[in-house]
Amino acid sequence: MRNSKFMRSTDIRPDSGKVFSRRRFLERAPLAALAAGSLAAAGSGQEEAGTGRAGQDAKKDRAFSSIRVGQVKVYPKKGDLPANHDRLMEVLAAIEETGAVDVVITPEGFLDGYVSTEAAVGRDNMADYAIHPETSDYVGAVRQWARRNRAWLIYGCTRKAPDGLFNTALILDRRGGLVGTYDKLHLQRHDLKYDPGRHLRAYDSDFGTFGVMICADRRWPETVRTLALQGAGVIFNPTYGMHGDLNLCMMRTRAYENGIYIAFTHPGQSLITGPGGNIVCNNERDEETFTVTQVDLSDALADRDGHLRDRRADLYKL
Repeated sequence: MRNSKFMRSTDIRPDSGKVFSRRRFLERAPLAALAAGSLAAAGSGQEEAGTGRAGQDAKKDRAFSSIRVGQVKVYPKKGDLPANHDRLMEVLAAIEETGAVDVVITPEGFLDGYVSTEAAVGRDNMADYAIHPETSDYVGAVRQWARRNRAWLIYGCTRKAPDGLFNTALILDRRGGLVGTYDKLHLQRHDLKYDPGRHLRAYDSDFGTFGVMICADRRWPETVRTLALQGAGVIFNPTYGMHGDLNLCMMRTRAYENGIYIAFTHPGQSLITGPGGNIVCNNERDEETFTVTQVDLSDALADRDGHLRDRRADLYKL
């Protein structure tokens, strides 16, 4: 690994002290209310987000809008699942030492090291680096960590499924339950070794509605806009590819034009942009392998931003 020192905490914004119940949240965010009936987890046999015991508990317990977001900032080893798992557990243990966190995000394809970029890996042997999330011991250990720490976790891996092989972000809730799988939608070059994702859905949680996108998905404004229209106040964005000045401009624009937060999580950069196009966190220091940032999601309520409220959908036609 590139480094062994851990960043303890980066609390950018203090807790506002504001409390929002689910009823008040939906009253103040009509777009979220319209979308609430369609929130669901991907994949057959999985518990739908916002339904079942975990979803009911999330709705019942929602009583805050300020969350602490942990972002893993480590370059994994290409194709070495055991080493990457061990490294992740080390970083999670260090994050745990900083105190309670609400969400932890890994970079894209963290478990296998985003091995699709390697020339020796093709469509025929990509499955050698994939897992079945329901039976994987690696996922089982991470689920235990999420349950013990009462934290949501967005976990990048290559996923085997009956209908294909996917670049996936597993969505684990505070009970360690696998409530969804988001598969990368926009595939180019080396990503063509995967099958493309087939859904773009928001998820319900105890801190409101959120979305997930992976790496290049952020280049298409329709990705973020679709999730924002479903009520997402924050989008978690595991990534491995481009970062730097161009990406910073893109992430500020995507957040600003939708009035939401985006947590861009790259092995070399932890970046969070806010509803005003502001930079909430931007950490590229090599010696630090994670950040923890406090985010006040009350700033992302839909009725406070004119871009969604004042859309002219009646005229947007090709």
